[in-house]
Amino acid sequence: MSNPVFYAEVNELAPLVVGDSFDLGGAEGRHAVTVKRLAPGEPVDLCDGAGLRLVCTVTGSEAGTLTVRVDRLNPPETDGLELVLVQALAKGDRDELAIETATELGIDGVVPWQAERSIVRWKMDKAVKGPVKWRNVVAMAAKQARRSRIPWVGELVGTPGLVELIGSAELALILHEDAVDTLPAVVRDWRAQDSDSPRGRIVMIVGPEGGMSAAEVQAFLAAGARTALLGKHVLRSSTAGPAAVVLLSQELGRW
Repeated sequence: MSNPVFYAEVNELAPLVVGDSFDLGGAEGRHAVTVKRLAPGEPVDLCDGAGLRLVCTVTGSEAGTLTVRVDRLNPPETDGLELVLVQALAKGDRDELAIETATELGIDGVVPWQAERSIVRWKMDKAVKGPVKWRNVVAMAAKQARRSRIPWVGELVGTPGLVELIGSAELALILHEDAVDTLPAVVRDWRAQDSDSPRGRIVMIVGPEGGMSAAEVQAFLAAGARTALLGKHVLRSSTAGPAAVVLLSQELGRW
């Protein structure tokens, strides 16, 4: 069974070496002591959210502070790929469900997109508070999945901003029911064009409940994106992204 995970700041964990003692305080320390009730002798992992994992043993737990001994250092690992989910805003917290599940499945980054047909609109203070809430969602999901890396969450983008994001990606996939080629087929074709191992950012674009407009799709295609089909059935906005993460992870050898 994997060890429970708690997060600390990068500058706190980076200097530590095997044998060092560390006190985890704050909200994470209180959660470890009062909720998880970790006791001396139990194993625990401390992560910085950027990929570093310290395998530790609890040596003390009192007053909301968890004290551990560092037993092993696992430096960040990377395969050179960055899977980014562009999730259109959706009603009923379905967008949050999508990014939560995608985080558990291994997404590297999330970008909120206010599409033309998005029923939910982030205006004024909501445009500031929305990404903050999403960061909390992915942080909790990463902790639940015991990941050493917490996916980053970008600021809200409209269609012009998404066109720019597509331009910076190695591969951008429009998850669309009218696509002809399946997602695995599109990825295999992309990989066949380069003999080296795939590198760079792969963007997956999920539309809102009402789907993407024809103008949006055309703008994305013009920017270099490709349409990809997930399966025979039409998936909800909360399901399409996680399904794409699963297929990509399998196709790219992450799983």
